[in-house]
Amino acid sequence: MILSLNSKKLLAVILCAVVATIPLTACKADDTDAADKDVDVVLVTDFGTVDDNSFNQLAWEGIKQYAEESGITYDYYQPEDTDHDSIMAQFKRGYKNNAQLFVCPGSMLEVPVYEAQKKYDNASFIIVDGIPHDETGSEDVIGENTEVITFAEEQAGFLAGYAAVRDGYKGLGFIGGIPVDPVIRYGYGFVQGADYAAIEMGVNVHIRYTYSNTFSDEPRIEDMAGAWYDDDTQVIFACGGSIGKSVIRAAENHNGKVIGVDVDQSSESETVITSAMKDIKSAVYNDVKSYFEGTFTGGSQTNVTAADNGVCLPMETSRFEKFDKESYDRIYSHLVDGMIAPYNKTDIGTCDELSLINTEVTYIDFDAVE
Repeated sequence: MILSLNSKKLLAVILCAVVATIPLTACKADDTDAADKDVDVVLVTDFGTVDDNSFNQLAWEGIKQYAEESGITYDYYQPEDTDHDSIMAQFKRGYKNNAQLFVCPGSMLEVPVYEAQKKYDNASFIIVDGIPHDETGSEDVIGENTEVITFAEEQAGFLAGYAAVRDGYKGLGFIGGIPVDPVIRYGYGFVQGADYAAIEMGVNVHIRYTYSNTFSDEPRIEDMAGAWYDDDTQVIFACGGSIGKSVIRAAENHNGKVIGVDVDQSSESETVITSAMKDIKSAVYNDVKSYFEGTFTGGSQTNVTAADNGVCLPMETSRFEKFDKESYDRIYSHLVDGMIAPYNKTDIGTCDELSLINTEVTYIDFDAVE
């Protein structure tokens, strides 16, 4: 409010009002910036940035690779906030700059894409790890100008859980972020992989399991992880953006180990023994290429699996002591040929519907813990 502004801020307001008489839009945050240029493809980020070593960065690298090969123009737009209007403003901005294609990573973009695919129907959209739906979640619509990329996270999680138990860990933990479908699939796969290995080895495994309801780095997550490590948890699968930072700090301070997610996070800390990965970069590259080469199949969903080499563990950088490449290749081949097909339904999310034999899961309500 003007009465609370100091003289410098008041001067800035006056100058902005004067400049508003000139045909520029720099004073309006939700309009095209004066420096914006026409662009062929735009990445609209979610919670993170294009250097977050996670979803946004990998999607950005896929766009960049194709753009540098083909000569198309590209840019990324980062919403000012995570609310609906801030995201929709970026679609409006790109549309004004003649963007032909929007790449949208993460579930935060589901409702905005649902609306944008109708509002800007002569542009096209690629959404990664999300299905366009209305605000109530009662209607899913993949428009004829939209392609959906999903991954078999349950397979990546299975590999991580299997490898951890085969490497000798019997006390495991899973801390997920917001319980959206990909996070639940990762967790379910992790539990099933651990049980599969436990049955093979004739051992019993205990897994603490929770969702932190955030993708942010928060002290409460670090505190919970530290308490788990101080009890009988040896390794925690940190599944959800920046919550991995919280778990890594806890592991470093409590002699624990960590499993990373989405990308190879071995460089983040010596405590990271492996990462449950999916090849977002290649999937985005292939879809962007298909659009500009005329083979884009709007109205469809592509699920990337082990058979596509789309999920994996980074064995070259993993810090296993017993689990080796031969064992990894064997279990991976069973995912490819369908001999192992982890349960991937996400209706409940507490593991209650999983049929486990040698594994006990203790589900913990994160918000109920003081």
